[in-house]
Amino acid sequence: MQITPELLDYMTEAERGQLEGLLAMLPPWTPDARNKPQCEAYTTEAFETLYGGAAGGGKSDLLLGLARTQHTRSLLLRREFPDLERSLISRSLEFFGDRKAYNASKHVWNVDGRRIEFGHMERIGTANEPKDEEQYASAPYDLIGFDQLEQFTEYGYVFMISRARSTERSQRVRILSSANPVGEGIEWIMRRWAPWLDEAHKNPAKSGEIRWYKRGDDGIEIETTQDDPDAISRTFIAAGLADNPYLDDDYRRSLNLLPEPLRSALLSGNWSAMLTDDAYQVIPRAWVRAAQERWIDKPPLNIPQVIGVDVARGGADQTTFAPRRGNWFGSLIKYPGRQTPDGQSVVGLIMPLMKDDTTANVDVIGVGASTYDIGKLKGLNFRPVNFAAGSHAVDKSGQMSFVNMRAECYWRFREFLEPESYKDLPEAEWPMLPPDPELLGDLCAPRWQMQTNGIKIEDKEKIKERIGRSPDCGDAAVLAKANAISPADLIGFV
Repeated sequence: MQITPELLDYMTEAERGQLEGLLAMLPPWTPDARNKPQCEAYTTEAFETLYGGAAGGGKSDLLLGLARTQHTRSLLLRREFPDLERSLISRSLEFFGDRKAYNASKHVWNVDGRRIEFGHMERIGTANEPKDEEQYASAPYDLIGFDQLEQFTEYGYVFMISRARSTERSQRVRILSSANPVGEGIEWIMRRWAPWLDEAHKNPAKSGEIRWYKRGDDGIEIETTQDDPDAISRTFIAAGLADNPYLDDDYRRSLNLLPEPLRSALLSGNWSAMLTDDAYQVIPRAWVRAAQERWIDKPPLNIPQVIGVDVARGGADQTTFAPRRGNWFGSLIKYPGRQTPDGQSVVGLIMPLMKDDTTANVDVIGVGASTYDIGKLKGLNFRPVNFAAGSHAVDKSGQMSFVNMRAECYWRFREFLEPESYKDLPEAEWPMLPPDPELLGDLCAPRWQMQTNGIKIEDKEKIKERIGRSPDCGDAAVLAKANAISPADLIGFV
């Protein structure tokens, strides 16, 4: 609170002194008691907190208030610097008052022994090629705040988790992110906070409920219990326009004028509303979801097994096995890249799955070549698939050709999932995909374009840059279906 000139005009000298003394005893900021979600986010004991949903929940003030009152070294982030200037920095100059404590060239506040840094991550890299996130690699922060988390990639967020630490044992460490359900990042956010955001989650969580997570021995994140020594806590706290006492009805009316699905996302905080397809998305999301919703954990009988093998060597990518029997896909089997440093290790992992009726389609570009060679030497039924090889096929209309095997395989997978393709089949033979959120995201990630030499699918490296991870699950599933597509032309030997 600040003493305005108008207020001082009505006070005696003694009253002014008393008021200033009382104000000095108050904390610099507290959450507004009328904004219950803001109060809950301020006091939650979770290590990771996602706050927001609908527009207007008081997210910026919460981030600044926590940094000013609860933490000694804070880093508050926006994806791009111009947005940082317009939002958090601009608001902090009003919020903190004493501009002498602000270093404008370094974008740092030093106030009452607290250091508050503003930063951005315009160029977020990958585990194999870090970019802007590396500038924060050496400094510890007991509060890391992401403003508009939906603008960040999953890799950028996970990388910064390792920066959250403190040398002071008594200092609490936490990560708090604000977000609206609009933007490319909502898919991975919904996956990370699925119990709170995914309406179809098998074990839903209430707003403010704390859950605990850890990475298993295979590198895959799993839910665990509070008493697990490796557990890290996480929560989501829903907040919106109605919770902010400072926003009037005019703002609500403005949001109400937005077209759908933007209106549902920003006014109601509907996280699923904006999950719409790009105009040049290869596989529509609805087709993948339909195949996942009809999935049962029971493979068909008397149908040979095919396993799609997407190989990763070290790094953050995953070696992924996608088992398939007919039009039924089993649960994907995933291993962190560090567990598969060479072809021998991949072969060792897949050998127990290679029954008498099993064929493995191995991506032989790059690191997959040694896996294929070693598997053949051991007498395993491996078939090489070279996504970079040329294609001689056309789509089902007979009008469009393909630049390479990657384009052909992904487009054939699209045709496989298209409802028109299986409407005359018995329901038991309709495509079934496991309800794996990574698989959903990966299959819906690639974009396509028409070139003079045919359909071209977006390069894998470009997809990794856009979504912040490698689409290993999608590639493995497409590989598993590949042997049923154009058998004469599909296999490209390296």
